[in-house]
Amino acid sequence: MNKILICDDEPDIVAAISIYLESEGLEVIKASNGKEALDIMKSEAGRDVSLLLLDIMMPVMDGITAMASIRKISNVPVILLTAKSEDTDKIMGLNIGADDYVTKPFNPVELIARVRSQLRRYTQLGCMAGSLSEDNDRITVGGIELDDKAKEVYLDGNIVSLTPIEYQILKLLMQHKNEVLSPKKIYEAVWNGQAIGAESTVAVHVRHIREKIEYDSANPRYLKAVWGHGYKIEA
Repeated sequence: MNKILICDDEPDIVAAISIYLESEGLEVIKASNGKEALDIMKSEAGRDVSLLLLDIMMPVMDGITAMASIRKISNVPVILLTAKSEDTDKIMGLNIGADDYVTKPFNPVELIARVRSQLRRYTQLGCMAGSLSEDNDRITVGGIELDDKAKEVYLDGNIVSLTPIEYQILKLLMQHKNEVLSPKKIYEAVWNGQAIGAESTVAVHVRHIREKIEYDSANPRYLKAVWGHGYKIEA
């Protein structure tokens, strides 16, 4: 059973989200501030967490600060719970490593759909590591090798640590080598949702991928931007 860590300082919101998730057969762990969430992720219980729902504005430790620390120890998917007025914080959260966000007041159906989507990616990635697969499960572009069966990426023989979202974006671009994909197309393919705010969201994740697969992210060899059109992987 997948375990979801809910972190929000409003007990009513935590209770409501818990009801929705538990009705879907998911197990819930609760925290009321970022420090509690961070402590859980550092503990034995944190090893079993499959996804984190994290509020931004909280006492003791806010969600952005907590996530920055959590990203140092875990690639578990993080969905931010944000208010409409927190657009700057949304971008900051994506910059630090959030995978998605849901705006309060949220639609329960949308929340569950986003949770399920992230859990599928996390499970497919096999974040507990896997053995190398056969050659027909690999995509190679220059010095980048993606092993889709093991869900691993290598740069010149060295393994690269990617979040589930980063992995899916890179895989999509490598499958369409030399083809320019728009932010809208990337968002719809990876997030399986309506591409609202796609350009900034995709741009943040692309920047993270560049930092991991390029020796000089300011002058990328592989992951190129085609201004006004989108992104492509070049051999």
